[in-house]
Amino acid sequence: MPSWPLQDAKAKFSELVDATLKKGPQIVTRRGVETVVVLPVDEWRRLQQSARPTLTELLVERGPKFDNFEMPRLRSKMRKPPNFE
Repeated sequence: MPSWPLQDAKAKFSELVDATLKKGPQIVTRRGVETVVVLPVDEWRRLQQSARPTLTELLVERGPKFDNFEMPRLRSKMRKPPNFE
């Protein structure tokens, strides 16, 4: 995947966008460290949808759902019963 130093990406943003649309995702580096990826919006949406499970998938999925799930009990003082005499 091609990479662009941040200074070049800022100075040549139009070229970065064109390269992304033609060649695919582009990496932008800051001080030599890969920092961000620029990718076409269609690919971004596809990745978002594939990463998010549907409600059906969540419900049908096997595996532990609530292992060791305990509701904490409230410690309240009991009141004395009323005296109806």
